[in-house]
Amino acid sequence: MPRRRSTHGPTAIRRRRLALLAAALLALVVGVAVGASSGGGEAAPRAQATGPAAGRGTGTAPGATRSPGGKAAGRTAAGGDASADAIGARVRRMSLERQVGQLLIISFSGTSAPSYVTDALRAGRTSGVILFGGNAPSADAVRRMTRAIQRAGGGDAIVSLDQEGGDIRTLKFAPPEHGQAGQPTANAARASARTTAQALKRVGVNVTLGPVADVAGGTPGSFMASRAYPGGASAVAASVRAAVSAYKAAGIEPTPKHFPGVGGATQNTDFGSAAIGRTTRQLDAIDLVPYRAALQAGAGIVMVGHARYPRIDGERIASQSRAIVTGLLRDQLGFDGVVMTDSLEAEAVDAATPGDGDVGAAAVRSLGAGADLLLLTGPGSFPLARRAVIAAAKADPAIRARVAESAVRVLALRERLSSR
Repeated sequence: MPRRRSTHGPTAIRRRRLALLAAALLALVVGVAVGASSGGGEAAPRAQATGPAAGRGTGTAPGATRSPGGKAAGRTAAGGDASADAIGARVRRMSLERQVGQLLIISFSGTSAPSYVTDALRAGRTSGVILFGGNAPSADAVRRMTRAIQRAGGGDAIVSLDQEGGDIRTLKFAPPEHGQAGQPTANAARASARTTAQALKRVGVNVTLGPVADVAGGTPGSFMASRAYPGGASAVAASVRAAVSAYKAAGIEPTPKHFPGVGGATQNTDFGSAAIGRTTRQLDAIDLVPYRAALQAGAGIVMVGHARYPRIDGERIASQSRAIVTGLLRDQLGFDGVVMTDSLEAEAVDAATPGDGDVGAAAVRSLGAGADLLLLTGPGSFPLARRAVIAAAKADPAIRARVAESAVRVLALRERLSSR
C-alpha cells in the first residue's frame, strides 16, 4: 500500500524516526541472530489447547474477511522515538514464544471468550482476536466480551472484525446498513466511517478490517463490485482517504484491504484461486492509487490478499510473496506499519501452500514474505501455526529475525490502541 509522502509531519522528521526505528530493529536482529546461533535458550513450546474457533461456516457472509487490512511503527508509537527504543528493548527481553504470540490473531465460537483465549492472552501467546457474527448477538454481549478480553490482554489486545456494511457486517445491530458500493462520494464514505467507528468504539472494538481499497470499476464481473467504492482509481482513493481519516479521528484503527488490489479478479479468493494479470506499471496506475491515499491518511495496518499476480511473482500468492509484501508495499510505497494477512484458511491459500494447504506452512511463508500479523480463523489453526512459526524461527535465523521485527511493529500498534 501507499505512501512515503505522509501528511503527518515533515519528511525529514519522518525519515529520522524511520532511521532510528531501523537502527533499533537492526540491533534486535543482531541480538536474535546471536541468540539463535548459541541455542537461544528458549523453552520448548507448550502444548496448546485448541478449543473451538470461528472459521468457515461461522455466519460470515461470503467474501467477508473471514478471513479477514499508516503510520510507521516508529512514527506512531506513543512517545515517538523514545517509545520505539523502549519497544525494541521490550522485545529483546521476550522469549521467542512470546514474540511469536504477538503475530497471531485468533478466533473463537460463542458469545464469551473461552478460557483458552483468555489464557493465551495472559500468557502472551496471541495479541488479539477477530470477532464474527456468532460472537455478537447484542451490543451488551459484545461489550462484556471485549472487556474480558482486555482484562486478559492487559488493556492493549487487538479486537478486530469486519464491518464493511450490508451483508459484510459482524455487528448486525450497528451501522453501516449499506456497503461501500452504496457510498457514491467521499463525503458519504466519511460519514459512514464516522458513525461506524462510534458504534465500534462503544462496544470495545479497536480495529476494523476495512475499508475495502480495491478498484472494481472497469473489470466486468469483478467479485468485489458489490463491496468496493464505486468509480475508478481516483474516486476510490478519495473515498478510502476519507474513510481512513474518519476512523482514525474516532479512535478506531482502519485496515485497508486487499493489497495490492483484487478488484481485477472475478474469483473470490476465499473460495478458490484468482490470478490478476496486471504488470507493476498497471498496478501502480490503478490498484495502488487508493492504498497511497490510505497511507497518506495515516492507516497503520494494511491487509494483504491472496490473489496471484503472475507478472509480479510467478510462483507465490500475494500474502506469501516477498516481491509484493516487501517489494511493493514496503519498498516501493514506503509502508512501515503492520502488514496483516487475510485469513490463512482461505481456499486460495490452501491451493498455493505445500502440504495440502497446511496452515503452519502458510504462516511461515507469509512471515518470510514480510507480513506481521497472521489471521487465523479455522478450528485448530492457532496451535498449528504457532508451533510451525516457533520451529521455523529456531531452525532459521532469518525467520527468527523476522519474528522479532514484526513483534516490534505489533507492540507499537498495541501501544497506540491502548492510548485511545
